[in-house]
Amino acid sequence: MPNPTAAMLVIGDEILSGRTRDANMHHLAGALAKAGIDLVEVRVLPDRPDRLVPAIREMAAAHDHLFTSGGIGPTHDDITADCVAEAMGAPIDVRDDARAILQAHYDRSGQELNAARLRMARVPDGAELIDNPISAAPGFSLRNVHVMAGVPTIFEAMVASLLPRLTGGTPLLSQSLRIERGEGDIAGPLAELAAEYQDLSFGSYPFNRDGIYGANVVVRGSDAARVDAALVRLSELFPDAVA
Repeated sequence: MPNPTAAMLVIGDEILSGRTRDANMHHLAGALAKAGIDLVEVRVLPDRPDRLVPAIREMAAAHDHLFTSGGIGPTHDDITADCVAEAMGAPIDVRDDARAILQAHYDRSGQELNAARLRMARVPDGAELIDNPISAAPGFSLRNVHVMAGVPTIFEAMVASLLPRLTGGTPLLSQSLRIERGEGDIAGPLAELAAEYQDLSFGSYPFNRDGIYGANVVVRGSDAARVDAALVRLSELFPDAVA
């Protein structure tokens, strides 16, 4: 049975402007691979409802899971929760359980749960909260859409909270060899090997370091024995390769 599929929507003008470097896609891809959920699409969109709402509908319909990062803070441009609610046809308002989490957090820190902070307790009807052990403000899952913060440390904590309750498949395994030859030299044998092992994927990632041209060839698949066998064959084709 094939693994569940996933898409990711990275939200924020600061990503598109280059002011902020996204790290969340890299983390999510690795976490999903270990969980046996195949990340097959990623989009980056600005803080604009006219762009976000149709994208959420389309991506949620096309995949088993849609993960979002960014846009759930206390400021006026944090519009992800509202856009997800609109896209999924769910009412949204301050929810008592989310409010209680925030109230306890700000009481402990001696700060006021003001109107801006209370925006982070607005959750669509029917959603399940995603725990945030770092800054308390929860994310949420509404059907197959999982809404999380954009700050990398918080995003990673939310992913760790969420993944145990999702059903995955077979984890993706990978091994690699460093081959100090140009891609033009290895392309032919590599294509033949890929044709021989059609259940695996082969990626070639070139490098040029200290005047040495080469490529890191990565073999990926869900069957450990097949990945090992393909790596042995690759080593035989290129005896000077380094694992």
